[in-house]
Amino acid sequence: MNQPSLDKLMEKVDSKYTLVVLAAKRARALVEKQAPLVSVAKSAKPVSIALHEIVDGKVSYRQAKGGIK
Repeated sequence: MNQPSLDKLMEKVDSKYTLVVLAAKRARALVEKQAPLVSVAKSAKPVSIALHEIVDGKVSYRQAKGGIK
């Protein structure tokens, strides 16, 4: 995983665990045919698209008592 860099991604979230959960949930939504929020190559995989969306600030999260919502 070279792009986006882990350092840039970590500026957007509070922990690596949060990053993994957020990227996984967004990637699942992309697989279920939601449109990408950033322009990427058609060959880009859902997780890569999700990571680009996170670093660009297009996807956010809120910490709930029971987990990420």
